Amino acid sequence: MAAARGCPPAGCGDRALAELLLEFSRAQYRAKDGGGAAAVERIERRCLELFGRDYRYSVIPNAHGEVCAHYPRHIVLLEKHKDTFESTVQVGKLQDLINRSKMARCRGRFVCPVILYKGKHICRSATLAGWGELYGRTGYNYIFSGGSDDAWADAEDISEEDSALRNADSQLFDKVRGHDIKLLRYLSVRYICDLMVENKKVKFGLNVTSSEKVDKAQRYADFTLLSIPYPGCEFFKDYKDRDYTAEGLIFNWKQDYVDAPLSIPVSLTQSLNIDWSEYQSWDLVQQTQNYLKLLISIINSDDDSGLLVHCISGWDRTPLFISLLRLSLWADGLIHASLEPSEILYLTVAYDWFLFGHMLVDRLSKGEEIFFFCFNFLKHITSEEFSAVKSQRRKSLPPGFTLEEICMLKQRDRGSTTSLSSDFSLGMESSPGAAGSFTYEAVELILSEALLQLVLPSFCARNWRPTHVKDCQAPVGMLLQCVP
Repeated sequence: MAAARGCPPAGCGDRALAELLLEFSRAQYRAKDGGGAAAVERIERRCLELFGRDYRYSVIPNAHGEVCAHYPRHIVLLEKHKDTFESTVQVGKLQDLINRSKMARCRGRFVCPVILYKGKHICRSATLAGWGELYGRTGYNYIFSGGSDDAWADAEDISEEDSALRNADSQLFDKVRGHDIKLLRYLSVRYICDLMVENKKVKFGLNVTSSEKVDKAQRYADFTLLSIPYPGCEFFKDYKDRDYTAEGLIFNWKQDYVDAPLSIPVSLTQSLNIDWSEYQSWDLVQQTQNYLKLLISIINSDDDSGLLVHCISGWDRTPLFISLLRLSLWADGLIHASLEPSEILYLTVAYDWFLFGHMLVDRLSKGEEIFFFCFNFLKHITSEEFSAVKSQRRKSLPPGFTLEEICMLKQRDRGSTTSLSSDFSLGMESSPGAAGSFTYEAVELILSEALLQLVLPSFCARNWRPTHVKDCQAPVGMLLQCVP
């Protein structure tokens, strides 16, 4: 599905990104509320158009949140990547398995395929639901979300299936987790990467969620389980308070609720040259780098197995790593190859973050800026060691951009000594908790100063990643001068 050069006049460039961030800054996306807003509908259509540039796809309808309240209204199943590889998954069978399995995971956020790479599905989800959720979904969501409204908090939203689950017998977990396992197997998922720092999430003394690694019946024993604990969104308040400096920022692993140690099969670590026993001494940069290397290594293995990444609810840490994977594979020319830098940026912000329910307004009001960390972190993964392409290098810049044009992006700034991160934060927090008051001009300033200048040069530096430095030493040197 080859696309014409450039993007369509409607919803292109900085303006479309500005509208996206403006809508993102107003409220958390909820599928059952999304249909009435013209801006949201434009965002949804734009995502489908961008997916269609390189893939054949089907859509699982979720128009009123009946499948999942905080998943997209149009859930994309990528079926074929141009003429290179395709999935064996059929949308009808997948939809049936989803409907059967959605109760198995926290907030109904089921295992959902979001990236298709070499025929493998990279999926995201929430963690497993525990007794506290399955038997008290309404009260649980009120407590777990801090009293905020949720799709299950309204009495009229409680389905017959929900009521049946509350009255189910002791075989409940066998049933719902059995459906979850069938879905994982249908998607050929073998590797499950759990980012939780806990074995189970506890609220007011109640185990409200669980995880595959502590399933007493060992239902997930046939999968390769990786416990890779990563700090939750609260930790990113420390990141902001340190003037957006991740170097030297180390999570406190001694806290009472932290009880999930790092656990990775040795067979997956041998080629990475990382001392995993030192993980508690890593700062935020090292930890994110090493986890990303691990994920890239897994999806780049010779087998045809898919990958699931999840945290607790699946809308903070999960999109961080899904977004980094999508951007990294794009930078290597392995997925979304037809998309220009501003287009892949739009796609990952819109689909991986906004449409999958990241609560940007809440996180900004609390200073928990994990969303910005994702893009600011790109400067730490420009070297070849983060590439899924080990034997060749990209020989050209992204379509539509020359070296001179990228350098001009850097030269057009205001000459301020203020960090890009600070510019972004000041703009986004001009009205904490009420970001809907943003103007397009303010959002466009954020984009030009904090996102586009950072993202585009970083991507271009990745695209010049050489196997032999001497082969392209001059252009690499010139280009890196443009990287913030």
